[in-house]
Amino acid sequence: MANINDVAERAKVSITTVSHVINQTRYVSDDLTERVRKAMEELDYHPNSLARGLRSGKTKTIGLVIPDISNQFFAEISRKIEDKGYENGYSVILCNTDDDPYKEKSYIDVLLAKKVEGIIFISAGVESNHLEKTIKFNIPIVVVDRDIKENDYDIVLVDNSVGGFDATKYLIELGHQRIACIAGPSPITPSAQRVAGYKQALQEAGIPIDTNLIIPGDFHYESGDKAMRALLALPQPPTAVFACNDMMALGAFRAVNNQGMKIPEDISVIGFDNIPFSQTVYPTLTTMAQPIHEMADLVVDLLVDKIKLHRQRARTNERELNYKRIVLETKLIKRNSCRAI
Repeated sequence: MANINDVAERAKVSITTVSHVINQTRYVSDDLTERVRKAMEELDYHPNSLARGLRSGKTKTIGLVIPDISNQFFAEISRKIEDKGYENGYSVILCNTDDDPYKEKSYIDVLLAKKVEGIIFISAGVESNHLEKTIKFNIPIVVVDRDIKENDYDIVLVDNSVGGFDATKYLIELGHQRIACIAGPSPITPSAQRVAGYKQALQEAGIPIDTNLIIPGDFHYESGDKAMRALLALPQPPTAVFACNDMMALGAFRAVNNQGMKIPEDISVIGFDNIPFSQTVYPTLTTMAQPIHEMADLVVDLLVDKIKLHRQRARTNERELNYKRIVLETKLIKRNSCRAI
């Protein structure tokens, strides 16, 4: 395997000149630069970018910690973050925790060991002590879709309460009175807020809250199926269901179909997220859309900005970091899974 000495010998220049061409640390004439690049190509020489990054403190990598890559919402926003990171010259290391706090901790240790310049945490079980560990190592972070009271990092949210309220209000406007909710894991902020919005809409409409109509799920397809089967088995089943994410809504579709019933003729269903599958199923799923593209652009911009500020503060020891809490709006997407009664 070729090394920098081989390149210098082939190009008939000094090792220092090769280093300046690779790192762009000093002006090198066009002729010498071309000779060095040609030699690198002929020898198939690739500089060790990680080693250079460790020396300079600029590895140009960021970590992305998500709870479930099989969920289309997380898959889509991960792709958008990767695209935006690439536009800014950063490689993205994806870490899928499967909602496992031990796995999450292990991945954080891996990211710190790899000297990432920043970390994006999306939703789910990010524990405060895990975040504090990254702060201790002076790593900028952005937290997405989880409201945490500490203010040592930027937070980007959607207004989950309003989203849950608007979804339920839409069903009420269609004439539904017996409206069920398939909730997500209650300790997780997005789920709890969506359920709170659901309850608020019922209360404002004068509809009593029936706890038998609130079935917990786990944001996965199978739990939506199981929850809908439980709802359909009630002595008085609901006429409409608000599922706190699209994956559970699609699971609910299967349960309805397996009962020989039809959506929306027999029961209306609305989801939350607006994942791609929501517009390819039959009937197409009415849902509350999260602004995934805007969210991805925003979190990367915030993280890159903080990385630059951290470097500047390290040099001057003067610049204070101001952290932001940004709340984005959801949007009702009306399709074919809900009907008026």
